[in-house]
Parts: sequence; C-alpha cells; structure tokens
Amino acid sequence: MNRDQLLKRIDRAWEVLKASYAGLSEGELINPNVMGTWSIKDIIAHVTWWEEESLVHLPHILAGEKPPKYSTQYGGIDAFNAQKHEEKKDLSLNAILVQRDETHRRLIEFIQQVPDELIVRETRFRRRLRLDTYSHYPKHADLIWEWREKR
Repeated sequence: MNRDQLLKRIDRAWEVLKASYAGLSEGELINPNVMGTWSIKDIIAHVTWWEEESLVHLPHILAGEKPPKYSTQYGGIDAFNAQKHEEKKDLSLNAILVQRDETHRRLIEFIQQVPDELIVRETRFRRRLRLDTYSHYPKHADLIWEWREKR
C-alpha cells in the first residue's frame, strides 16, 4: 500500500462514517442509547479521541518507542474509553464536531509527512493507524446505520 492508497482508504472509511449520521437533527445526534447509553455525539467524540491517541502515540512509534499499554495505564481499553467519555460527555455537539474536524485534519497532515517505509508494508506504525482509523470507523458507522434502521 502506498501513501495515496492509505489516504484513500482512510478517506473512504471516514466518509462512510460521516454518511451514517448525515442528515440527522441535533436532537437525534444527542439522543442517548445508540450504542449502549451513548449518543451519536458520544460516538463521534469516541472516534475523535482515538484519532487523538494516534497523534500522541504514532510519533513515539516513529521514534522506535513502544506506547504504554492501556491495561497498565488505565486498567484496559474499556476503562480508557469510560474516562474519555466522562471528560467529553458535557461538551456541546458543536464543540465535538469542531474537535472531530480539527483532529482529523491534523492526523491526515501527519500521515502525509511520515516516511514511506512506515506505510508501504505492515509495520507497528501502520497497524496502530489502522486500528485507530480505517478499521475503527466502520464499526461505529455500522452501529449507527443499525440504529437508524430500528427507529
């Protein structure tokens, strides 16, 4: 996979995610119980904080370091997600959407600057990027589409 293919893969998955909640009203976006007790706003915040995690940890991977384990630092990924949800749950929908756009823009700019050798084959860098982006977005897009079909 070259850089353009990677960026296209991320963009396609990103657009599918955004399409999953496109056209919904603010009330529908903030209504709870889409994914457990979470609203679509919470899901957007969740995807954003994982992109933020990429921006924190990918530079460490670039430097040859191993990011800390979520099990050690937070008590697991579920505990990390719960902590981040608690931090973000009271932000307005507009604030969440601004964070979404800004974080995604910064992540794409970062990817455009990394050495090709980290992208062209499966590396720790690309694995982390995949887990936080193009394999992560569809999971939540599917949940949102399912919720929309059930309403």
